[in-house]
Amino acid sequence: MVMDINNGKVLEVDIENEMKGAYLDYAMSVIVSRALPDVRDGLKPVQRRILYALHDLGITPNKPHKKSARVVGEVLGKYHPHGDTAVYDTMVRMAQEFSFRYPLVDGHGNFGSIDGDSAAAMRYTEVRMARLTTELLRDIDKNTVDFAPNFDESLEEPEVLPARLPNLLMNGVSGIAVGMSTNIPPHNLGEVIDGVVALIDNPDLEVKDLMKIIKGPDFPTGGIIMGKDKIYQAYKTGRGRLKVRGKARIEEDKNGKSKIIITEIPYQVNKARLVEKIANLVRDEKITGISDLRDESDRRGLRIVIELKKGTVPKVILNRLYKYTQLQVTYGVIMLALVDGMPRVLTLKELLNHYLEHQKEVVTRRTKYQLDKAEARAHILEGLRIALANIDDIVQLIREAPDVDTARRGLIENFNLTEKQAEAILRMRLQRLTGLERDKIEAEYKELKEKIAYYRSILADEGKLLGIIKDELLELKEKFQDERRTEISIQAVDLDVEDLIPEEQVVITLTHHGYIKRMPIDIYRSQRRGGKGIIGINTKEEDFVEHVFTTSTHHYFLFFTNKGKVYRLRVFEIPQASRQARGTAIVNLLELEEEERITTVIPIREFDEERYLVMVTRNGMIKKTPLAEYESRYTGLIGLTLRDEDELIDVKYTDGNQSVIIVTHRGKAIHFKENEVRSMGRTAMGVKAITLEDGDYVVGMGVDSEGDDLLVITEKGYGKRTPLEEYRLQSRGGKGLITANITEKNGNLAGVKVVREDHDLILITSEGIIIRTRVEGISRLGRNTLGVKVIRLEEGDRVVSLARISPEEKDIEEMD
Repeated sequence: MVMDINNGKVLEVDIENEMKGAYLDYAMSVIVSRALPDVRDGLKPVQRRILYALHDLGITPNKPHKKSARVVGEVLGKYHPHGDTAVYDTMVRMAQEFSFRYPLVDGHGNFGSIDGDSAAAMRYTEVRMARLTTELLRDIDKNTVDFAPNFDESLEEPEVLPARLPNLLMNGVSGIAVGMSTNIPPHNLGEVIDGVVALIDNPDLEVKDLMKIIKGPDFPTGGIIMGKDKIYQAYKTGRGRLKVRGKARIEEDKNGKSKIIITEIPYQVNKARLVEKIANLVRDEKITGISDLRDESDRRGLRIVIELKKGTVPKVILNRLYKYTQLQVTYGVIMLALVDGMPRVLTLKELLNHYLEHQKEVVTRRTKYQLDKAEARAHILEGLRIALANIDDIVQLIREAPDVDTARRGLIENFNLTEKQAEAILRMRLQRLTGLERDKIEAEYKELKEKIAYYRSILADEGKLLGIIKDELLELKEKFQDERRTEISIQAVDLDVEDLIPEEQVVITLTHHGYIKRMPIDIYRSQRRGGKGIIGINTKEEDFVEHVFTTSTHHYFLFFTNKGKVYRLRVFEIPQASRQARGTAIVNLLELEEEERITTVIPIREFDEERYLVMVTRNGMIKKTPLAEYESRYTGLIGLTLRDEDELIDVKYTDGNQSVIIVTHRGKAIHFKENEVRSMGRTAMGVKAITLEDGDYVVGMGVDSEGDDLLVITEKGYGKRTPLEEYRLQSRGGKGLITANITEKNGNLAGVKVVREDHDLILITSEGIIIRTRVEGISRLGRNTLGVKVIRLEEGDRVVSLARISPEEKDIEEMD
């Protein structure tokens, strides 16, 4: 029901249609009257009203500042009744050098900071119009724009400002309306003016041509835009996503320590939150190698100092900062503005053309105003000239007239004058009759005739009109232009630091509990001169070095986890440490999930298409995938798809032509050719490798290239070696052969390795006991045998894991 107030009746209306209509009215009000800028002056209504209020109050750049509350009250009372907070917050942003590329308000007092600090209350701060803002309002009193009634129709306000500068692109704008938003980045004033001038000279220019002049956004906080192609996409379509980085440099002190100095941050990034985020990443060990973090910013500029630990690769840390913090952000460009009161997404050329059309209208209306004013004055001067030529008769007529009206009518009738000319003659002072004053009237009349001819020529010739716009723009460019602050990188690619890291041989150690470190190989080579040395590492008592790799700083490490994921690290990304240091927990380098643990580490030089990774799961599934499938730049990828309650047990690096042997907890082993497993994609689940009995599961896998014997260890510490030739080749998917005589005395199998006699073996028990023994000391027995005692266990203890140390690893571990 709706009450018809005029007739006092209640009308029936459809609620759905009423709601639709009301919501559309609200949406259009937000779009047109609050959130979006006009394409002509680049201002939202509240911004325009603030600037006009400053103009109306006469608070110009050459006048003293006035209290912000005074201006806010003026805007609220006359033009924008939407709350003082909305008006003051807008005015504060217009005064902030880090928010506006060219601030439109000159603020005095605390107007907030790039750290997110709020401005002082409006009763404390003072404002006046910025010098550049006068050009947005210039000629507003010369009928250059239309005025409309204010909210209560007691006053008039401009619908748009003359905007002698292209403010929409200069300062950009962001706003959220109903169902749409705008985000136009700021640009360099000089470049934008040059772009408009270029369009005046050649209207057929395309976006690619304009980009030679307007190179891209120019943010007030500087930074680096990664990729010209992304800028082109935004300019061509009106929409795009720009990757913006802060600017940082690397310095090294005399002690060999490096530090990263951040001097610029991306636009609209809160500096304090950025520093806090970096600190949190260091605290949570998501980024390692940072020893100190300081914010040394002052009135001279922004400066964040990040000191690094000795041996840390600065470029790697910087890349991680780009990845995990707002030192690199994505700026979404939506060039949406109001055109004739309707929202439209515009290309760069369309934005410039609409501004140019606005300037043509402004200059045309200004010229008409000036022409009308000149013609009106010339008309008066023509009357004065007639009066001077007939001064005696006119004086006599005026003296004899009984009143002013009679004199006026006499002048009009006798000398063919208009009413305005007659009025001007009647008001003329006697001093105008002197010879000097007569000459002044003649000179002014001649000058006005020239101006009238000039104004008429402008209105008759669009080329001349455009020439005036061009000259005035270039004059403003000379007055206000400054240097570009934001750099533009040619390509939008992540920094590849490999070329910055010298290739050198290093040693990587990984402990059983997941501590990893990198050391120069020279540390170990030097031990040859000094006698026997051991692998340098301080570990917890229950930890030990499980993997030792000699590799190059340009190699990769692939880390496979029990959940079937694969993580990738470059060798130079592994923090360097001393011989005695324990190293860095691998969980701080890889974003492992809860209960996710590393099962296999594979070092590789390149992703060779002729090499394969063979994987086996706890439930007996096997998969072979070309190594090249894992070349993705991303980490934490799916290595294989697992069924419920299954997990990845082992991964082997093969040439595609080897044989595989898989062993189960209950002492079964199956030996088959690798080529029985077809090559599959990275996310495939795989095929059955062995048929398991109820309660049985896979404990390990080996390949024939790793050694001559299959070594098995039971939970109760029994072990043996069996030659691989005793395991005849079978077809994949069978139940396998007996590999050990499982009894209550020796227990089920705890682990399995393919070994040679020169290998060493490390056994780990559930109670944390670690024992190392040489493989050659373990008896070589047949398949279906019990084995011999390898480790004596306390009551309730059992073997849970084993590791193999190869001769190459022992060469590093012990150097004579």
